Amino acid sequence: MALTRLTLRDFRNHAATRLDGMATFNVLTGENGAGKTNVLEAISLFAPGRGLRRAQPSDMAAAQGSGQGAGGFAVAAELEDGALALGTATAPSTPNRRSVRINGAEGPATRLAEWLAITWLTPAMDRLFAEGAGARRRFLDRLVLTVDPGHARLATRYETALRERNRLLSEPTEPDPIWLDALEAQLAETGAAIAAARRALVQKLDAAIAAEPAGPFARPVLGYAGETPDDASALAALLRDARRRDRAAGRTLTGPHRDDLAVTMAAKNAPAAVCSTGEQKAMLISIVLAHAELGAEDGSRPRLLLLDEIAAHLDPLRRAALYARLAASGAQVWMTGTEPAPFADLPAPAAFWHVADGRVERR
Repeated sequence: MALTRLTLRDFRNHAATRLDGMATFNVLTGENGAGKTNVLEAISLFAPGRGLRRAQPSDMAAAQGSGQGAGGFAVAAELEDGALALGTATAPSTPNRRSVRINGAEGPATRLAEWLAITWLTPAMDRLFAEGAGARRRFLDRLVLTVDPGHARLATRYETALRERNRLLSEPTEPDPIWLDALEAQLAETGAAIAAARRALVQKLDAAIAAEPAGPFARPVLGYAGETPDDASALAALLRDARRRDRAAGRTLTGPHRDDLAVTMAAKNAPAAVCSTGEQKAMLISIVLAHAELGAEDGSRPRLLLLDEIAAHLDPLRRAALYARLAASGAQVWMTGTEPAPFADLPAPAAFWHVADGRVERR
């Protein structure tokens, strides 16, 4: 079991919501706009980063004057009936500064990955393979993070050094080479480790997907598309040699921030980007399911899967296959839908809530 209690205060359209008695499967139903996805977003804040909508914290708070608060919000969760307490909140005076508490002690958001492994799939991700590489990198890093909690700290250190190198490269005067050496050493150390972790997971996922018997979901073939070496000294040399080019561009053109996740539909031998929206969604589901099953090998942290509107366009055969594999994954699953009928065949144990106008009622 993972979450056993969740409370939301002044979070989006939830003035005061509390959910207790979670199960392996947890289903939120209600009309569009009722606040179902808001609950999933609140849970996603217990992972490093900006949550499943990538929204600013100020956008998550109930609007001032709405009768639902003064511009700040709070979300709290208990795991294992209070054995672990997590919280995140903003204050009206600092609406974009989100604090994190772990068992009452304030800490960095990157530490959340040490306690929970959270993955999500939302309708906005259905076109992941047809859009820019940045979204695919974030998706891949989220998958890596659930198996390697240290990945968040690496990414933060890399992004800090990258911003500073880009700032120096864009200045009118020639940057100090000693300062560039120091920045590139940090970029090389963290960048090579990020690329190595991504490659390792992609290879593992691709092997797991290939080993699965033929099923109702389109089978993808995965690859890591990037030239970032796994060796820090090799990456440092590339960065040093590229200074003139990068200075002309005004930014760093080598590193894991330029890499991509390559996906091909096995049945067609076609890039995912040229496949239909339905085929792309099916491949995305295959990846998430394979990843969930890989996570079962590591029982050190509770695992949560947040699946927004996952069953909406699946036929009964595919829904049954989805539920069976989710049950086998050992993760706690949260799903949303406009009506309970598609979830009637969920394996037990399952808990159901109805959401209406930011209010949640156990069914």
